[in-house]
Amino acid sequence: MKVLVINAGSSSLKYQLINTDNNDVIAKGLCERIGIEGSKLTHQPAGKDKIVIETPMENHADAIKLVLGALLDVDHGVIKSMDEIGAVGHRVVHGGELFANSVLITDEVKKAIEQCCELAPLHNPANLIGIKACEEAMPGVPQVGVFDTAFHQTMPKKAYMYGLPYEMYEKHKVRRYGFHGTSHKYVSGRAAAMLGKDIKDLKIITFHLGNGSSITAVDGGKSIDTTMGFTPLAGILMGTRCGDIDPAIVPFLMEKEGISAAEVDALMNKKSGVAGISELSSDFRDLKAAADEGNEKAQLALDMFAYQAKRYLGYFASAMGGLDAVVFTAGVGENDGNMRASILEGNEFLGIKIDAEKNKLRGEEIDISAADAKVKVLVIPTNEELMIALDTKAIVEG
Repeated sequence: MKVLVINAGSSSLKYQLINTDNNDVIAKGLCERIGIEGSKLTHQPAGKDKIVIETPMENHADAIKLVLGALLDVDHGVIKSMDEIGAVGHRVVHGGELFANSVLITDEVKKAIEQCCELAPLHNPANLIGIKACEEAMPGVPQVGVFDTAFHQTMPKKAYMYGLPYEMYEKHKVRRYGFHGTSHKYVSGRAAAMLGKDIKDLKIITFHLGNGSSITAVDGGKSIDTTMGFTPLAGILMGTRCGDIDPAIVPFLMEKEGISAAEVDALMNKKSGVAGISELSSDFRDLKAAADEGNEKAQLALDMFAYQAKRYLGYFASAMGGLDAVVFTAGVGENDGNMRASILEGNEFLGIKIDAEKNKLRGEEIDISAADAKVKVLVIPTNEELMIALDTKAIVEG
C-alpha cells in the first residue's frame, strides 16, 4: 500500500509518500509559508533532483492540491493516478486521554481532536486543517490520525498525575501527557530488532534530543514515564524552552518584570533553554563551536543539557528496576557524539560503557557499546513518517 503521510503545521505542510510493502520513500517534500507571501513547495522524488515550485498558497487546501499535483506531474511525479494512494496518515500532536492508539478519522474523531485544541493551540488546529483539506481533495480515501501523545497513554496514574488538587484533573484534565510518542515508539521497536530480542523482555530508555527534547522509560514496549508533561515545555531544557522549573518562578517573574501570563509563557517557550543560557544560539553546533573558543555561557548551556539528561537516565533506570538499552535519536542524539558521551559519563556502575571510536559516527544506526558493556547503547535515526505510515496501513487493513 502507498500511504501519503501529512504533517500540517500552522503555515507549513510536510509530506512523504511511502510504499509500506518495502518501506521505501517514493517522494517527500515541504510546503512553506502557507497563507504568507513567498510560499513555495519543495518536492523531492526518490533518486531525483529537488523541484522548487514558487506559487501562492492561500490555505492548506491549496497546499494539498499542489502536493497531489506534484505527485502526479508528468515530469517529476511518482504516481500515474490518485487511485495508487491507498490511505493518508496524519500526524496529530495532541489526543489527550481520548486516543491511546491511531484511529480511522471520522466526524466523531475530528470533534475529539478539536476538543484537544486548547491543550495544543499551535498544533491541533493546523492538524485538523490538513485532515479537512485531504478529505476535500481525496474524497473516499481513508484518513488515519496518529497521535504524538498516544504512546504515552500506558503511563500509570502515579506517573502522569500532578500534585495539584484532584479536581484540576477532573475539570481541566491537567496531567502529564508526554510527546514525541511516535519517535519513542519507533526507536524502541528498532532497538529490540537490533538486539534480536522481544521488546516485551526489554527495559529501554529512549533519548529524543534536538531543539525539542524528551526522554522516555520504555518497559516491555510500553511507555511508563516521560519527561514532557501537560505541554512540551516540561522536562530537560531545550533549544528555546526552559524545561522543568520551580512553578513559583512564574508569578514571581510576572510581578518583578511586570509581564503578563502570555508574556511569561513566551519567555519560557521561546527565549529560554540553551539559547537563553548561552545568550547566543539554540543550535547545539553553534554552542559547541563557541565553547571550544572559550565561551563560558555556551559551555554552561551544554553542561546543563547533559547533566539534566543524565539525571533522567538514573531516574528512569530506577523506575523500571533495571536497564537493558539506551537509545539516542533526533538531531542532537543522532549526530553529537560529545553530547552522548557527556550524558553517559559516570554511569559505568549501571553497566554502561561506550566504544569511543564508534561514538564518533554520525546519523547512522549503530551499536556504540563497548564489547564488555552490560547495557547496550544504540544510535537509531528516528523515522516518525514511517511509523505513521505503518500505523495507517495497519488501521486501514484491519
